[in-house]
Amino acid sequence: MKIEFRLITAAIIAAIFILPIVARADSRSHPLSEGAALDLLERTLKRDRVYEKRVSLDCIAYGTEETTNAYFEFVLREIHNTKCGGDPETSPAIDRYRVYRRSSKIQQWEAVEDKWQPYKRAAN
Repeated sequence: MKIEFRLITAAIIAAIFILPIVARADSRSHPLSEGAALDLLERTLKRDRVYEKRVSLDCIAYGTEETTNAYFEFVLREIHNTKCGGDPETSPAIDRYRVYRRSSKIQQWEAVEDKWQPYKRAAN
């Protein structure tokens, strides 16, 4: 009886430690589609209120600049129209982001440093 109890306890403990690893691996085995990557980026920027003091999210357009097996690269541009203001003949780029298909990690282009940096939640 003691041996059976120990074996069952060991199996339960092993399952507790192994299942989260397997679940994480499974979630990464299904890479993000372009739409899912864009949704993740939009949700993240909205949650972190990245552009709250700069521009209304209604006045931002998202475009795909590059698609690879590893990531999607998106550009955010200002919408210039009657509602948002600005010259309708222009749509300046605000920022660029990469969303990695398997890890769902986000990188942001840092123009001053001329390189991609891990996305950092904005300090509000």
